[in-house]
Amino acid sequence: MPGSSGSGAVTRSTLRQQIADALRDEVLAGRLQPGQEFTVKEIADQYGVSATPVREALVDLSAQGLLEADHHRGFRVHEYSVADFRGMVEARSLVIEGMFLALDEGRQRFQNLADPRIAAAVAGVRRRGEEAQRAAAAGDLTVLIGYDLRFWRELSTLFGNPYLADFLNRLRVQSWVCLVQHLRRLTDLRGHLWSGHTELVDALYQRDTTTARTILDAYNTHSVALIERLAAG
Repeated sequence: MPGSSGSGAVTRSTLRQQIADALRDEVLAGRLQPGQEFTVKEIADQYGVSATPVREALVDLSAQGLLEADHHRGFRVHEYSVADFRGMVEARSLVIEGMFLALDEGRQRFQNLADPRIAAAVAGVRRRGEEAQRAAAAGDLTVLIGYDLRFWRELSTLFGNPYLADFLNRLRVQSWVCLVQHLRRLTDLRGHLWSGHTELVDALYQRDTTTARTILDAYNTHSVALIERLAAG
């Protein structure tokens, strides 16, 4: 029957996304290590599901650059280099600069601050930033990553371009995967993690893109220097 077939497709699609999200979190938490190999069957057995949504989820993560597919051995966690990270930071900067230019030219939703919905959305972004800063100060990497990804996704959504928001989110996930591979070596992360989220959103709220650019430049410089230092041992 058409109804039951559609329901099955939705259920499989939802399961596919749930598995992809769970595996992405495993990589971000460092529980799936760079270069670690696994098969569709192993993941299906782990989650107690059929192979089809697992295979689809792994293909999705491969397309996002988090996994590598090996037709003979299954999949492995992608291992990023310091050069990869520099490229990610450069790409992020170009995307964010486009957001700043849109703000300068009045081509985005920040201009509608009189709209209570927009003001509430900005306040929500700031709350994510506050939580991210608390996690950074405490050295809680897992909590920081969760709030940081939400902060940037919600912030970029305010610029009204869903393609930009999706692309920036993908870059930030890849950046965190790369950083995690090095940050997990530290026993105490306090003092190592960037925590300028609220300063950034406040500058953008005031349409002060000069200050926002300064904050982002300092963030990028800090991130690259940190990963270079950790990679060097």
